[in-house]
Amino acid sequence: MKVAIVGAGIIGVTTAYELASDGHDVTVFDRHGAAALETSFANAGVVAPGYVTPWAAPGMPGKVARYLFSRHAPVRLAMPLSSREFGWMWRWRRACSLETYLANRARMQRLAFYSREQLHRVAERLQLEYDRSSGYMVMLRSEKERRIVQAGLQVLRDAGVNFKEVDAAQARAIEPALNPDTDFSGAIWLPDDEVGNCRQFALLLKNASQHLGARFEFNAVVAPLTASSPSTLQVTSGGETRLERFDAVVVCSGVHSPELLRSVGIRMPIAAVHGYSISAPIREPLNAPRSGIMDERYKVAISRLGQRVRVAGSAVLGGDPKKKDPAAIQTLYKVLHDWFPGAAQLANTGAAVQEWKGARPMLPDGPPVLGPTQVSGVWVNLGHGSSGWALACGSARVVADLMARRAPAIDIEGLGIARLG
Repeated sequence: MKVAIVGAGIIGVTTAYELASDGHDVTVFDRHGAAALETSFANAGVVAPGYVTPWAAPGMPGKVARYLFSRHAPVRLAMPLSSREFGWMWRWRRACSLETYLANRARMQRLAFYSREQLHRVAERLQLEYDRSSGYMVMLRSEKERRIVQAGLQVLRDAGVNFKEVDAAQARAIEPALNPDTDFSGAIWLPDDEVGNCRQFALLLKNASQHLGARFEFNAVVAPLTASSPSTLQVTSGGETRLERFDAVVVCSGVHSPELLRSVGIRMPIAAVHGYSISAPIREPLNAPRSGIMDERYKVAISRLGQRVRVAGSAVLGGDPKKKDPAAIQTLYKVLHDWFPGAAQLANTGAAVQEWKGARPMLPDGPPVLGPTQVSGVWVNLGHGSSGWALACGSARVVADLMARRAPAIDIEGLGIARLG
């Protein structure tokens, strides 16, 4: 089939690769000048399937309320909040019931474990070399945190995840550069998890997709779909506008997707939940992390990506998308200093330190939506939130299998658009 993909982030690029691998004639459109320049650009890079869970969870509304008064809150509400964001919060609050949470957590983790397998298969098949490190450790600052995580550890056991509870001394043996002046209770060590440079992978996979015949058209703006011919795209590029007809259109454009789909009657309740990261060159390798850690209290990840350290976290709903929140960025610097104070070149480096803000396309209940919609010829691969990198390869293969009318390798109950009602 002749297939258009709208969006060249990690979701769009992996979808292009899988569809091109199946022999489809694929064209990818993106409004930017290169692939992976929005959410995929400088995310945490963590691939930890056991920790891919819905934001909508029992007790979470109360936590968010308490965070409003915290200086280094992992979740923030920023003003102004639009009517759509208020509506999203109402749907999110409804999805926080235990029954809904358990169902959505199972859906996300099935997809996450499958996606990690697919990531490894693709990287090995194509011999892709990108910055990555094996192992992931969740740092617990207090005994209270250690007690609180026990319920989550049972979930990991039930899922067959390989992990080990370690004390502070064992954690320092795993990550020798941990700050000796920072006291903590212990950690959860996950040797099979990893961190990797999402954008590097996306660019390499884009090249592989092109070798399979996929075409990428950048600086190309796609207009909202039309009800009379939803798989005919109006594309503006180079100052010219044209119509191009396809057999199918797969919308993978993250937070921009609702605008494309609303005109054909598809309501996609996606909110832009902004995250932040700082990336800097490693100053002294012996003072840098070997792989990745997560600060459980502040929900901040520190990842080693080649010769750079990336610190990522925060979740901000609302506010001006063009403005960075100084408090959110300050939290990242604080957590880096707490754990690896000598790891990164942060002073007198000019443009070498990169401070980034990106919009995560989040659905209120957690899991993404994959596959065909109720509109003939229109498909979606959307709503992966903060787990786009961890879910991308599996989501793309599921969409490709569905388009080929093959049964996907995993149970995809609840991942179709019917879940949204």
